[in-house]
Amino acid sequence: MKYNHYLKDSPRVSEIGIGAWQLGESSDWESMSEKEAIELVKKSLEMGVNFFDTAPNYGKGTSEIRLGKALKEVDRDKIVINTKFGHKDTGGINYESDYIRESLEGSLKRLQTDYVDSLIIHNPPFEYLDGNKTDHYEILDKLKQEGKIKAYGASLDTYNEMKLLMETTGSKVIEAFFNILFQDTAKAFEMAKENEVAIIVKIPLDSGWLTGRYDENTQFSDIRKRWSKEDKKVRADLVEKVKKIIPDKNRILQTSIAFCLAYDAVSTVIPGNKSIQQLMSNLESTEEPMPKELIYKLEDFYKTEVEPLKLPW
Repeated sequence: MKYNHYLKDSPRVSEIGIGAWQLGESSDWESMSEKEAIELVKKSLEMGVNFFDTAPNYGKGTSEIRLGKALKEVDRDKIVINTKFGHKDTGGINYESDYIRESLEGSLKRLQTDYVDSLIIHNPPFEYLDGNKTDHYEILDKLKQEGKIKAYGASLDTYNEMKLLMETTGSKVIEAFFNILFQDTAKAFEMAKENEVAIIVKIPLDSGWLTGRYDENTQFSDIRKRWSKEDKKVRADLVEKVKKIIPDKNRILQTSIAFCLAYDAVSTVIPGNKSIQQLMSNLESTEEPMPKELIYKLEDFYKTEVEPLKLPW
């Protein structure tokens, strides 16, 4: 496992982290049991993973609870935990600044820890990203001073969002939507490096499409049922084109994660894991570095064939 810079006063982080939303209990999908969730976290630690991303609303708090139980006996100084603010554990959202402390205290209790390495605002409306127009970042700075967090930032989907956040706040962490089929955020990577802002890559497999397991006839029962028949056909056609570009179409999953890891601005990538088998498959993406020629081909593919489509997430 390779380890990358994250924060000045946090350990270096494993290039593959755990996106812990799937640890939580939910009626929206076939969720794992608490025992299975804890076993998955312990297996990930055994494999060298030390970065964990969660949020209060994942499984209505159960993701944080289960993660806290799994990490309870682990040396806290050896692991890095990122959680979020904005989506409530009880359901609904609250982005108001006077809710930040209450939300964080709830997360700390569920995680059974005195601090989190980073607290990020969970996909906030654009106006909350301007530090000149909101007091959110004053409160977050106060929490840093108190030692309850080491850094703050936001989970974002576009270059424009990332640029505004970095220009107007003291944010040092951004969780960015980035993958072969969505590369807009990469335009902010150089700025992130210059400002020493750590990048966590979310949705590296494009909600599962880049596993190669889905086609236009796939029926989704979770949040992904938002896609129309035409949306699914467009995605499926693009995935087939990706398979023709990469050396081994049977390793599209590993290649897709390796693509994200190829950018030195990226600290860690957090693919979802529903099982230990999926975890091991995701970790295989670290075995071989991505050739520059292939990176260029996939970047060109995005610019010429994907970006003009303005794919719906």
